Amino acid sequence: MRAVGGREMLGKVGHAALTLLSLLLLWQEAAAIEVPLDPKIQQDLKQPPTIIKQSVKDYIVDPRDNTIIIECEAKGNPVPTFSWRRSGRLFNIGKDPRVTMRKRSGTLEVGFRSGGRPEDYEGEYQCFATNELGVALSNKILLRVSKAPLWPKEVLAPVPVTEGSPLVLPCNPPPGLPPPLIFWMDSNMIPIHQDRRVSMGLNGDLYFSNVLVQDAQNDYSCNARFNFTYTIQQKNPFNLKVQTTEPYNDTSYNASDPFGGRKVAETPPSFLSPEGSGSSKMVLRDERLLLECIAAGLPTPSIKWFKRGGDLPAQKVKFENFNKTLKILSVSEEDAGEYVCMADNRLGSIRHSIDVQVKAAPYWLDKPTNLVLAPEENGRLVCRANGNPKPNIQWLMNGEPINKITETPTSANREVLGDTILFRGVQIGSSAVYQCNASNQHGYLLANAFVSVLDMAPRMLGPKNQLIKVIMNNRTFLNCPFFGSPLPELRWFKNGQGSGLDGGQYRVYVNGTLEIKRARKEDEGIYTCVANNMLGNAENQVQLEVKEPTRIIQAPTHQSVLRGSKASFHCKVVSDPSLPTKVTWTKDGERLDLGWRLKKDEESLTIPSVSENDEGIYTCTVKSEIDQDSASARLTVLEDAFLNPSVFSALPPDRPDPPIDLDLSDPSARSVRLTWIPGNDRRSPVTEFLVQFEENRWEPGRWQDLSSFPGDLNSVILQLAPNVNYQFRVIARNSVGRSQPSQPSPRYKTTAAPPDAIPRDLRGWGSDKDNMEITWEPLRDLEKNGPNLQYNVWWRRKDSGDDWTNVTTSETKYVVRYTETYVPYEIKIQARNELGSGPESNIVIGYSGEDKPADSPSELRVLKVGSTRANIHWKPVDLSSVQGEFKEYRLYYWRESSLVPGLVVSKEKKTTGFYTTVPEPSGILKDLVPYSKYKMFMVVANSRFESLPSNSVEFTTAEGVPDAPRFFRINRRSLDTLYLEWDKPLEPNGILIGYQLVYQRVNGSRLGPQQIETFRPNVTHFILRLPDRSARYKFNLSALTQVGTGEVYAEESPHFTNEGNKTVTVEEVKQPPVNLKALIAGEKYHLRVYSQELNSVSSKSVTFKTKAAHIDQVDIATQGWFIGLMCAIALIILILLIVCFIKRSRGGKYPSPGFLTGFTKYLVRDKKDLPLDPVDQKDQDGSFDYQNENENSSDEDNKPLQGSQTSLDGNVKESDDSLVDYGEGGDGQFNEDGSFIGQYTVKKDKDETEGNESSEATSPVNAIYSLA
Repeated sequence: MRAVGGREMLGKVGHAALTLLSLLLLWQEAAAIEVPLDPKIQQDLKQPPTIIKQSVKDYIVDPRDNTIIIECEAKGNPVPTFSWRRSGRLFNIGKDPRVTMRKRSGTLEVGFRSGGRPEDYEGEYQCFATNELGVALSNKILLRVSKAPLWPKEVLAPVPVTEGSPLVLPCNPPPGLPPPLIFWMDSNMIPIHQDRRVSMGLNGDLYFSNVLVQDAQNDYSCNARFNFTYTIQQKNPFNLKVQTTEPYNDTSYNASDPFGGRKVAETPPSFLSPEGSGSSKMVLRDERLLLECIAAGLPTPSIKWFKRGGDLPAQKVKFENFNKTLKILSVSEEDAGEYVCMADNRLGSIRHSIDVQVKAAPYWLDKPTNLVLAPEENGRLVCRANGNPKPNIQWLMNGEPINKITETPTSANREVLGDTILFRGVQIGSSAVYQCNASNQHGYLLANAFVSVLDMAPRMLGPKNQLIKVIMNNRTFLNCPFFGSPLPELRWFKNGQGSGLDGGQYRVYVNGTLEIKRARKEDEGIYTCVANNMLGNAENQVQLEVKEPTRIIQAPTHQSVLRGSKASFHCKVVSDPSLPTKVTWTKDGERLDLGWRLKKDEESLTIPSVSENDEGIYTCTVKSEIDQDSASARLTVLEDAFLNPSVFSALPPDRPDPPIDLDLSDPSARSVRLTWIPGNDRRSPVTEFLVQFEENRWEPGRWQDLSSFPGDLNSVILQLAPNVNYQFRVIARNSVGRSQPSQPSPRYKTTAAPPDAIPRDLRGWGSDKDNMEITWEPLRDLEKNGPNLQYNVWWRRKDSGDDWTNVTTSETKYVVRYTETYVPYEIKIQARNELGSGPESNIVIGYSGEDKPADSPSELRVLKVGSTRANIHWKPVDLSSVQGEFKEYRLYYWRESSLVPGLVVSKEKKTTGFYTTVPEPSGILKDLVPYSKYKMFMVVANSRFESLPSNSVEFTTAEGVPDAPRFFRINRRSLDTLYLEWDKPLEPNGILIGYQLVYQRVNGSRLGPQQIETFRPNVTHFILRLPDRSARYKFNLSALTQVGTGEVYAEESPHFTNEGNKTVTVEEVKQPPVNLKALIAGEKYHLRVYSQELNSVSSKSVTFKTKAAHIDQVDIATQGWFIGLMCAIALIILILLIVCFIKRSRGGKYPSPGFLTGFTKYLVRDKKDLPLDPVDQKDQDGSFDYQNENENSSDEDNKPLQGSQTSLDGNVKESDDSLVDYGEGGDGQFNEDGSFIGQYTVKKDKDETEGNESSEATSPVNAIYSLA
């Protein structure tokens, strides 16, 4: 589509851009005035016309319609008049009786009831809306009449084909408007079966990769369906005859052998469409790309697709028609490239390359918008568009090319600079409508934007003398909407006094609103807002009253009551005396019908006899005219199982039951209401409900937390993400814990929407010297909001004034190639999907790739060297030569050798960095080893590379003090001498001139006078004679150089003679850790690790002490308490034996040995704290019941005492010593195993029972029992 009014170049783009930049730096642009929608303002305000409705650019109509409607609606003040152009010429509507224009509208109606043909009105139409302030233009509307032509009459000869050969049945449908939909059917109106072998191409032809005998039929018919006119045209059918080399039997056909065992020559693949090895395809941005490859061959070839130089975008590419068609719904620039389709069967493979070029019709980057200015203000219109090729921008004013308009006095205030028009000091009468036309060979864009110069005295738009009541300590806003041109200045006053209110407690917004950050009683009064400009002023007043808040000071509490008992909820309220209040009660969110059962007074609600239907959440709400407060509590009605209060109060609280009956209502695009019935709270009120969701697209089966709500709610609005298929569940929580989840709700799918989120972590960095990788974190699944997520990425060189370059991609990275080395770029990004685009990100600064620094530091030198540090200087590089981010000057240095003869050193390279940008840089190199020769060089480094090295420098450090001796041992070889032995230091740091030993005697906490011994460097031992054997000394040994005394090695002589046997153990190890074995408990050790090859490499000495030995177990036989206990037990047994023999010698009765055995067992068990045997159990009268069980007693236990006799039949012989006498009479009773049963009692004798004394007093049993 060509540009409106033709194309004209406005000069070189580069010159225009520079001029625009310089002008923007020299002027200050006023903010455009926003005209309010107030009806009074709109009625009095004159505005140029604006097109608000128009027909589509490509307008196809049905010829059967009686009326054609071409829409054009516009608004403006005065009301616009309309005119039309047809094919570039004025369309005189009055001369055509079939054409009418609607009243107060530009919409045309062309009627054909009285005759005429719609084809006579085909052409290009454009609407012009005009009033005294300007002319607005519609798009050019191309009107065309739909056509459904018939197929040309033709006689189709039979189509002979050899079995196994390829075949194409052409369709060649008649050209329709719009193009028809093609499909193939037989004479029975049954679609032709299509598969990998037989399919229809994009052009409508029917392709056979190879023909089978079964394909022979005489009714292959191509059909064209014209959707616009709802008609189907049918082509004459093809008669397909298949020729075979061998007879064919229908019964021999099967899918695995379609040729029925006959020999048919196989052929390698060849392309039927497209032909040859290569082709090209051009497609426009955002349109659909269809690539097709259909191949012939036997066996039927399979089709595969590739893209050279990258992978096919899996999220965008779809394969159709049995993989023969590649489809991309919305093409972007990154989809351009070479696509390859490969057809292969077992005889070979072939390839076809399709070069896809993506062009673009113009699309908006910055669409011009209406501009309302006051006189003498500045402004600008900007029209930026992109496309491929880059579109040409043309400006028009009131429908005429701006460069062809005759100069007027107001033209001097306007300057066109490429895609921008600048306005300076506009005047009344310069209002107009400007059109921006962006066009290239693929299409055009047209936008209207008016510039209205408006002068109007200030007007107040809000109600007059408004009374505002607010709650104390609340943030308060007093509105004062106003309008005027030029934009008035607005000020606030209180009680008509003082200066304007702004600052501190007050803040005035640009829209006229006054904010009082915290309303207090002293803020009451009359506030006046005054707006003024050069044309006048206007004012309005607002009266502010500050009230006490309405509060519930005694809220209802959760209750659990028995069925039939009374329940009361209290709700005590305080409020401002001047504000009337009303208290209402609701149950489960619905207004409570009090009726005859419920009683309500000022501060409470009472239910005299509760039932199951009364259970729920009761909410007390108190409202005044400006605020409200509410509080809720749950009423739980206890079941019959809890009618006993004592039982109920004893039950502990438990986790609540899960909610039930989840229901969804009030659906909207991004929210839904979820309602549920709470379960039993199990004697602990529910404090919170947790709503979880699960979606079945990205993470099906995974429940995620959505939101939590107070325990007094059971109906909530859930805020949702677009394009998600949700289901919900609810979990209740009380003081004990969470309930089980509820059953899931029905599923609810939100509608898709453009993205809301901005991709995070946007950055640009170079992976090579001539590129910049733009990377970002992709949107999360729930942030996509719709299908086909892509990213619009913009970049331009920072501070260059260039236009933005952009690309659309579905990846999370884009590489900008062929950049200069390490230059800054401005980058921004935007997510988009099929529904639209999301918000743009902030601009981020990125950098292209780094290269090796071009220059190296020079003139590296050492000016001052000490023993451990050196001052270095160098000549810096130009920072522009770093070709990257300057990191540091990096110094490489190493110890070349030691000046001590024969000392081997490590030549490991070390580095240190200096960050400095001063003209004469310097630095200090520290931690050097004295008396050594060093080498060094310097490089400059960026983030990735180092420069070539500078000149190398050698220097020598001065002599220093030596390290401590390698070891220092003290051995006591005799009672009156100490043998001291040491070794030279690992790092002498100079020429050793000797050793110095300082020692002094230690007497408790006091130290004796110091004594000093010096030794030659080749002396490494010393014998000290002790004045007495108990003398102890403290030793400090150090090596000496010309510089001074080195590090001290301190030791003390041992306390005892056996401590003086100090030995040195050397163990060779490969790598840490090391386990030291065979150490002595409670001893102190010194540990040092050193290198056998390099004496200078050593660790510091570490001192540690092993733990003292101890005995974990104690021998109980040696403990005093155990020995004493055993002696006491032996003494008791001895006394017992003595008593028994005394009683026997006096003729008294005594227990059997079984008794003694049982008693002994009793004593032992008592010691062991074990339960008594059955033989040890007492009767209620205190006597023992001796039962000797066979399995628990030995033979020895059953033997009678000495002096008793046993008869041959096993019965006890009666004698003075017989145990029978101790029974109550009669024979003794024995068990079958011979054990005695019964209770021993003393036989009473008249002579011995005088008085009240019992014969049991002298019984050995009772005597022993007394002892026990």
